[in-house]
Amino acid sequence: MELDLALIWAGIIAFAILAYVILDGFDLGVGILFPLIRGEKHKDLAMNTVAPVWDGNETWLVLGGGGLFAVFPLAYAVVMPALYAPIIAMLLALVFRGVAFEFRWRTERGKFLWDWSFFGGSIMAAFAQGVALGALVQGITIEGRGYGGGNWDWLTPFSILTGVSLVIGYALLGATWLVMKTDGYVRECGIRFAWITGIGTFVAIGLVSLITPFLHPAYLSRWFDMPNVLFTLWVPALLLVAAWFFVRGLREERDAWPFLATLIAFTLSFVGLGISFYPNMVPHDLTIWQAAAPDESLLFLLVGAVVLVPMILIYTGYAYWVFRGKVDPEHGYH
Repeated sequence: MELDLALIWAGIIAFAILAYVILDGFDLGVGILFPLIRGEKHKDLAMNTVAPVWDGNETWLVLGGGGLFAVFPLAYAVVMPALYAPIIAMLLALVFRGVAFEFRWRTERGKFLWDWSFFGGSIMAAFAQGVALGALVQGITIEGRGYGGGNWDWLTPFSILTGVSLVIGYALLGATWLVMKTDGYVRECGIRFAWITGIGTFVAIGLVSLITPFLHPAYLSRWFDMPNVLFTLWVPALLLVAAWFFVRGLREERDAWPFLATLIAFTLSFVGLGISFYPNMVPHDLTIWQAAAPDESLLFLLVGAVVLVPMILIYTGYAYWVFRGKVDPEHGYH
């Protein structure tokens, strides 16, 4: 049986993007909530929960972006000009946030500047990612083999909605992470933030899910035509189950449950996105196979990915294992 290399690579890149969203999402979320945490000692504790892993989380962004460039060059050539503004804003925001991790510990007089850089970089990166996602879901105008739209096509009410939704969703990831990783005041803050952002996130998922099928007839068909609906109904059903575990975890003080439920909700939302997109790489006119590089290139790169991806998974898993458990503000992890 001949391997469908383009489809395999689409799966690898989709996995890399999902891994980035759920892993870097919680440390962006901590940054979004940062100004709401009172007291320098408590801010330090919140930042220390993500300090050992934040830079490793961004490995998946590099893999997803680099993989798109190498494996689906036509999709890259169409998407990048369409989304230059939000992507550049995201990258600059990530730079400011990364610098803040290092510099806020090395100054007292200017510490507030790096606190705001951490917050501003986090919220801008989250919002830009959401706007880019919304613009992609709406569809990108293609002429020939390039982008055929205008400079501001990415900025619409729907893309602003998805931008705000992702900010709220990342804040929920950050809040539930703090619940799982801390005790005392910071954990109490996390619980309070989790209730607010949890309601906001599930409302936002509902709004976006209701609007998306009506953006294009192909979306409506994939979700509601028979027999498709028999396979798509389980996504909202499982989202309700995730919401139930989230509420139960917060009420019964099972500190890991809200975070795990939020990860499941994000994963299901990503699966829903995949249902809407498939078989397109760029909605609505560029399929996975049209956008892919020649099979020889895909096979050559796949050999490297077979080695590289497991290595990333191993060292990521090891880092989270080493830094498992709650964080003690005086002694680190315990």
